[in-house]
Amino acid sequence: MPGHPLRSHPSGVDDDGLGFRFFLGLAGIALAVGVGGMIVFLIITRAVYAFGFLGGFLVFAAVLLAAGWLYDRRHERVRSEDSM
Repeated sequence: MPGHPLRSHPSGVDDDGLGFRFFLGLAGIALAVGVGGMIVFLIITRAVYAFGFLGGFLVFAAVLLAAGWLYDRRHERVRSEDSM
């Protein structure tokens, strides 16, 4: 018998878990998303303060349209290959 069935992995490979590097990377990603969200919120808040609610909404819409345009330009080749 190779070992106790509840203590060994079915494939015979021991799994040590995800490890410290994984959780350090996860914490770094969470921190980057948090800081990025705060920066975006600050920009939108400043636009609303400077231009009013409608002006802030228009600035937010313009930023989203610019991001969509950039995304479409970068993925144009993939989209044209899929249509063939």
